[in-house]
Amino acid sequence: MDILNRNNMKRVSLIALTLLLSISAVTLNAQNNRDRKKSFQSWDNYEITTEKVGVDGTKFVKVWGFAKNVDAAVMQAKKNAVHACIFRGLPGSETAMATPAICPNPNTLEANNDYFQNFFAAGGPWLAYVNMTTDGVPSGTDRRQVKGGYKVGIYVQVMYDNLKRKLEADGIARKLSSGF
Repeated sequence: MDILNRNNMKRVSLIALTLLLSISAVTLNAQNNRDRKKSFQSWDNYEITTEKVGVDGTKFVKVWGFAKNVDAAVMQAKKNAVHACIFRGLPGSETAMATPAICPNPNTLEANNDYFQNFFAAGGPWLAYVNMTTDGVPSGTDRRQVKGGYKVGIYVQVMYDNLKRKLEADGIARKLSSGF
């Protein structure tokens, strides 16, 4: 009888331990809605590919944006294209070499937060560096309905050299001639 109770106690303990570990693993990996929404709105949450180097210092990219409606997602994609040129750089492709970020220092955004809040505001200066896009309503695989909104892909021509000159003139980016 004593052996049966010991075996049952071991089984109960093992089951309780397994249950406790399962619950703690689920709790640690769970994201609340606010955290999930933050990650979708994060500057790090977009895709961009370089299609080709344009004429006169421009870059032609395909970029994705996410928002609650298609029009807002298109505007976010345009913003993402300018943001990538400034902070992430553009990836290389078969038709174009990789382009480094205008501001490669990861602290630039934080150090100049007021400047970039104004720069990327709705209707802000960033729009002057988006020369041409495939405006209109994206369709087919370039328009996807996802939980919480739409993810759209558009082609954008960014006035890269003009953007770089502006950031250098405003003291945000270092000029190449300023040395290392």
